Amino acid sequence: MRLVHRAADLGTDRCVLVPTMGALHEGHMSLVRAATEVARRRGEPVIVTVFVNPTQFNEQSDFDRYPRTLDADAAACERAGADVVFAPPVEEVYPPDREIPVPPLPDVATQPGLEDAARPGHFAGVCQVVNRLFELTRPSAALFGEKDWQQLQVVRALTARGGPGVEIVGLPTVREPDGLAMSSRNRFIPAELREQALAIPRALEAAAGASGDDPGEAEALMRTTLERAGLGGSIDYAVVRDAQTLLSPRRGRAARALIAARVGPVRLIDNAPWCPGDLAG
Repeated sequence: MRLVHRAADLGTDRCVLVPTMGALHEGHMSLVRAATEVARRRGEPVIVTVFVNPTQFNEQSDFDRYPRTLDADAAACERAGADVVFAPPVEEVYPPDREIPVPPLPDVATQPGLEDAARPGHFAGVCQVVNRLFELTRPSAALFGEKDWQQLQVVRALTARGGPGVEIVGLPTVREPDGLAMSSRNRFIPAELREQALAIPRALEAAAGASGDDPGEAEALMRTTLERAGLGGSIDYAVVRDAQTLLSPRRGRAARALIAARVGPVRLIDNAPWCPGDLAG
């Protein structure tokens, strides 16, 4: 496996890509292992990008404290079967002598009450860096985790709108033994608040157990579960939406329950399929 910092050193015309911001955990490794299967069928190498993208952070302090563990990340990628870890400096992704455009945002990026409300400008940075990484690495396929469900739909919509012909593959959320969705930010959850954080996956379970097919009932159950754990004042959203468009759910279409809430200093997101009754057909 090679660790490179410049696109000119990648040495390939096509690849299967796993874009990350580093601080890799088992969720990322599941993507890398799946990428090796896709790559083997296509006869292409697996490239894992490690780049903490400054344009998608709303707070400088969040960007500054984002964990950087490149040596450990590279070793983990090698064990998982990656061929190249591409860890570009900021000036490689955003050259000072060239303006990197921000593409028009897909509608799914700005649906009311979701990430755009809590993190304005976040998806502009995501779309900008995804387009740029695709330009630098020229993937035939890119793998993303479902934990960032809205991001996955944004990237799918971005590429479907006439992007570079990249197949976007989403893989299920990987969870820790206690049920918490794996995240690079979990390391910042104070030990005494871990039980409180577990209210988030439990709220998703509560939504799935709604007695009818009314999304309002599921949303109320999620909020009640979070409030009982002391997170009532820390909820950004706890909603049920159409799985693809993120609009209000409709009969005959898959739906998703989505949550974002702060646990102490850490903002966590999670989601799960929601398909009680005949709502999903």
